[in-house]
Amino acid sequence: MSTEGAYVRPSPRVERATGVTDGSGNVTFAWPVGAFSVPPVVTIGIQGTGVMRSHAITANTATTTTVNVIAAVGVTLLGIGVLAVGAPAAGVTVHAHAVGA
Repeated sequence: MSTEGAYVRPSPRVERATGVTDGSGNVTFAWPVGAFSVPPVVTIGIQGTGVMRSHAITANTATTTTVNVIAAVGVTLLGIGVLAVGAPAAGVTVHAHAVGA
């Protein structure tokens, strides 16, 4: 009978969440207590179509991540399609995946 042991590094912690933006285009994800000891690496997916949407992670800590979403419609100016100035996108479904170290 062997007494040899082998260390297996634990898999990283992964949390998933879905939220809907408020009137300012913000959504905050609260991670479970103790899930992360440092800010996780967060990836974002935005659900929906129709207009161009962009997002930015505006705050990221071990306990919460805040995302801001803006939307811009296309405008044709002298036959050239351009994007209008972005405005806060309310009611947009945002998906977040957070991975801890």
